[in-house]
Amino acid sequence: MPVKPTPDDPTPDETAAGQNSRDDRGRTRVLTLSTIGFTVMFAVWLMFGILGKPISDEFNLSEVQLSWIIAAAVLNGSLWRLPAGIVADRIGGRRVMTAMLLLTALASFLVSLANSYPMLLALAFLVGFAGNSFTAGIAWNSAWQPREKQGFALGLFGAGNVGASVTKFIGPPLIAGTAGATYLGVIEGGWRLVPVVYAVLLLVLAAATWFLTPRRDRVPSHGTPLREQLEPLKQIRVWRFSLYYVAVFGAYVALAAWLPTYYMNNYDVSLQTAAYLTALYIFPASLLRPVGGSLSDRLGARRVMYWTFGLMLLSTGILMMPPGHIVVDHPDGTQTSHLAYQLGIVPFTVLVVLLGCAMGVGKAAVYKHIPEYFPRQVGAVGGLVGMLGGLGGFFLPPMFAYTKAWTGLPSSTFLVLFILTAICAVWMHLTVVRMLHGESPQLADHFEKPEPVDQPTAPATAATRVPEEARE
Repeated sequence: MPVKPTPDDPTPDETAAGQNSRDDRGRTRVLTLSTIGFTVMFAVWLMFGILGKPISDEFNLSEVQLSWIIAAAVLNGSLWRLPAGIVADRIGGRRVMTAMLLLTALASFLVSLANSYPMLLALAFLVGFAGNSFTAGIAWNSAWQPREKQGFALGLFGAGNVGASVTKFIGPPLIAGTAGATYLGVIEGGWRLVPVVYAVLLLVLAAATWFLTPRRDRVPSHGTPLREQLEPLKQIRVWRFSLYYVAVFGAYVALAAWLPTYYMNNYDVSLQTAAYLTALYIFPASLLRPVGGSLSDRLGARRVMYWTFGLMLLSTGILMMPPGHIVVDHPDGTQTSHLAYQLGIVPFTVLVVLLGCAMGVGKAAVYKHIPEYFPRQVGAVGGLVGMLGGLGGFFLPPMFAYTKAWTGLPSSTFLVLFILTAICAVWMHLTVVRMLHGESPQLADHFEKPEPVDQPTAPATAATRVPEEARE
């Protein structure tokens, strides 16, 4: 005989509603705390861009020595993105993010105690480990967010890239206002105070991440053999996504470090002005990431990538044109100049901001592809994509320098980006065309709209439909 529930007993609908409410709170806390933590770790990762000048003055470093300090941090912030994503999928992002916050706090504090160039170089390498938090956070949020909201959530998390601007704003006044002071008898002011402030923030965030996010974490690859996790890396599409990410993220990091010098050398502005103008590029390249994720959810990631590459080709195509004019030799031996071209600082900045907007939207669109194709291997695939994208930020600045030395043109920086973007766009378009021909081979030779067919086409069945994964 069935027993009716008492008024105090929850019905199945009430139980499900309670579970959904707990899930909503849990995923909100995961997204909020992981985004804040990633923002601060991103700021620590790239803090040597601003600390470099006072560090060079104190230790009498050359530009080459300083460049290696910056490069060491960028390099280590890319090398471990693949294992960080895999581990987050296997044991949970809560543990991995908390551990990263603690390790970065320790390394950041030790920077304030550096007393030699070799020690600075080693500590910069350790601090760079913070950059690997990106793939751990991507894997963590992918496990918690529903599929229809993953694009927006991953885009919002990735907006933590705005941390690249944090030190540009708080660093100079903090360094100038505390120079020569000593705090608590052991902490020196000036540039050494900045990594200490970051260390304290990271410790607070580590505690918040551990105690405020759900203790029962989601681990999509728990118990999955490592070989199975790495299996998708054999697919060509993973490497294609990685190249996309070099164009939209690696180029973003490289240009963020390159632009201040570009402004000072070509437009004769001060370091502070160059830093603010660079921030105009950094902010949209970071803050538009949630917009890119939302657009990818509604319109599809591939369509958003078409717009991204189109805008990048347009902006870099104009930026790469060197200043000059046409000289006409007349029969009487005289010369006249025509069609003089010079890109002023205002149109240059507008185009750079447009480039940053395209990159910000594109970064989210690239990562929207990953949970769609590899829902159980987001950590591994996202790790490889993030690792190669980050390595692009390490290799592109030397390419900028070599092309400038080869051509003698500062605008050749954007020629490198134009070529990289063109390769990505062509590869993507050829892949799309091949996929469409695979779906409708009868249209492969039709360049105009085909005549309508009276007889309806039989719908594809599970047996006849070719999975998209098998066509690339």
